[in-house]
Amino acid sequence: MAHEQHKSCIDACVRCAQECEHCADACLSEADVQKMAECIRLDRDCAEACWLAAAFMSRGSRFAADVCRVCAEVCEACGAECARHKHEHCQRCAEECRKCAEECRRMAGVAA
Repeated sequence: MAHEQHKSCIDACVRCAQECEHCADACLSEADVQKMAECIRLDRDCAEACWLAAAFMSRGSRFAADVCRVCAEVCEACGAECARHKHEHCQRCAEECRKCAEECRRMAGVAA
């Protein structure tokens, strides 16, 4: 079954999506929300990409590797943006993005 074959990547995508959702919400509560705008945008994009990748892998879609390649790129961009901010939620998000990008590249057979 496809979902068992890609379990570690699916799990990483779900963790990353959840952390991105949390980070975006927490960023909205920061004192200067305007400075967090790009972080929030990328959190939302990354969460959507991760949910999509997890769904495609779970159902064994023939496009799963392609979606994972894109997901890895979005995770890298989100992780880089989150890493720029000192907030704990951003740092946790950056770490999950890094892990997810690595898993997605591995699943898609793309070298780092």
